[in-house]
Amino acid sequence: QVQLVESGGGVVQAGGSLRLSCTTSESVASLRSVAWSRQAPLKETELVAVLRADGTMNYLDSLKGRFTISRDNAKNTVYLQMSGLKPEDTAVYYCKVVHGTTAYWGRGTHVTVSS
Repeated sequence: QVQLVESGGGVVQAGGSLRLSCTTSESVASLRSVAWSRQAPLKETELVAVLRADGTMNYLDSLKGRFTISRDNAKNTVYLQMSGLKPEDTAVYYCKVVHGTTAYWGRGTHVTVSS
């Protein structure tokens, strides 16, 4: 069982930045992949970014380079740096990791972008 604890959410004005963190109970270096997803009010969950063990990564096309996923193996932490935030980025952001063949999700952190 991998435990995930997300932090870093909050309220920010449009154009601002936030960095989300996801600290894992398992070594980040041992994970097959780490990812961030989000669910906006009344919308389906969408994958924001994924970083795989081989270093490859993918992002939601609509983000246009505003978000960056990274990991710190020494701190067992995954980050999502978000800049140029827009009101449509308002959502609950979830960290997801895959260890072996099992996926684990965090409880989410709220991000609200005011116009």
